[in-house]
This record gives sequence, structure tokens and C-alpha cells, in this order.
Amino acid sequence: MMAGSQGGNILVDTHAHLEMPEFEKDLPQVIQRAKEVGITAIVTVGTNLLSCQKTLEIVGSYKDTYAILGIHPHHAADVKEEDLGRLKEMAHHEKVKAWGETGLDFYRNLSPPQIQRERFRQQINIAKELKLPLVIHSRQATKETIKILQQEKAWEVAGVIHCFSADEQAAKKYLDMGFYISIPGVITFKGAQQLREVVKGLPLERILLETDAPFLAPVPYRGKRNEPAFVRFTAQTIAEIRGLDISEVAAITTDNARRTFDLDYI
Repeated sequence: MMAGSQGGNILVDTHAHLEMPEFEKDLPQVIQRAKEVGITAIVTVGTNLLSCQKTLEIVGSYKDTYAILGIHPHHAADVKEEDLGRLKEMAHHEKVKAWGETGLDFYRNLSPPQIQRERFRQQINIAKELKLPLVIHSRQATKETIKILQQEKAWEVAGVIHCFSADEQAAKKYLDMGFYISIPGVITFKGAQQLREVVKGLPLERILLETDAPFLAPVPYRGKRNEPAFVRFTAQTIAEIRGLDISEVAAITTDNARRTFDLDYI
């Protein structure tokens, strides 16, 4: 277990991208800073074959890091069938805890929408075959994301709606399918009123915390490189929104992460 905590609170960053170039020069220091403020585990996420290979190298080198492997919708058009086959083999590694992030991104549309849909459906079924939870990316694609999850019976494995940004109605539909709702540092932004309102009404037992590092750094680091240690600002903001002590938010969300990703040691 990662030692050290700030005020005794144990937290999990359930979604980071430690393999990205932003961390090449100081990854050991980044992980050490997370330990020092009580981050007991970091779940790091690959986005294409090369990224997933790097992710496995990282989790092989750092004790309290875990992997999610899959193809991000941005890379849907680039992936080959043999890449998916290789990823399925890699997913048998003992530190791989979920499949993803997969889904739809109609904001940037870096892959054609129809190819995104096809790869999304394919990866849902891979996760079901491997009996791994899903980690879902959905940006400006909520209705289609929900439709595909329902059609492909994704509730059979469920998982996580990563970096949630939709409304209360969408949240309820995801919850009804058994998914957890993962909250990023965006909730600390002044303009995130809709997300704050949604979080007020969510069952705390279905909330996860994430950084999406190196992206979306919370206040007071907005605009800088994000890192797992900063997940504590998300926890603090949720505590304030809910009128709770941060220790309660930390305990419950860490327990949620344990269940979602089978982190029995925490």
C-alpha cells in the first residue's frame, strides 16, 4: 500500500495516463508525491496498442499502479484487428483491471463516427468475453453511448463512466445499468454548475474520483499539468458540495474503487 496520507485520508486516482510524454521526465517523483498525500493506488489507462504496452511497463515497475487497456475513440480508425487480438492477450496480465477507455467522441471526431460506433460495440463484447469492467469515454455523444451500452448488454460487466459531463437524466440511466460515475477535477471549476448539481444527487456509493492526468488539472492548478496527487482537490470539492467531511468521501470512494477494480489489498 502506498504510505503516507494527508489528514489520514486514503484516496484512489481511478483514471490517469502515466504513459504519456508529459510524465517521461519525472514519473518517479509524480508517483512519490501521490504517495505522500495518501493516494493508495493509481489506475493508469492506455489508449492504443503502443500506449497500452507502455502502461503495462509502468504497472510492472510501480507496486501500487494498475492498468486499463483498450482503444480510445480517437484511435478507432487506426486500430487493426490484430491489435485488438494482441490487447486481449495483454489483458490477461494480473494488474489489468478493466477494458477501456472505449466509447464515442463526437466533439473532436478524430475517427469517423461510424468507425467509432463499430469499435465501441466490438470492445464492449471483448470486455464481456474477458469478464472485465468497462471504462467508457463519452463526449457530446451521450444518447448514442447509452443506446449502444443498452443494445450490447454492457450491464453484464458494467464499469465506469469516465470523466462524467452529462446531466442528471443520463447519470440515472448509467446507474441503472450498474455503472459507477467518475468525477474529474472539472468539478472544481467555476463553470461546472451542472456537474455540481448532478453530484449533489448521486449516491456516494456509486462515485469514483479521477484526475485524467495530465489533463483537466483542478483548481488551484487549473491550466497546469495534472497529476494523481491532485485528486484530493476533487474529493474536497465533493465533500463541500455534499456537506460531508472529506474523510467520509475518501473512505466511500476508495471502497468503490476497490469493488470496481478488484483492489482487494486496499
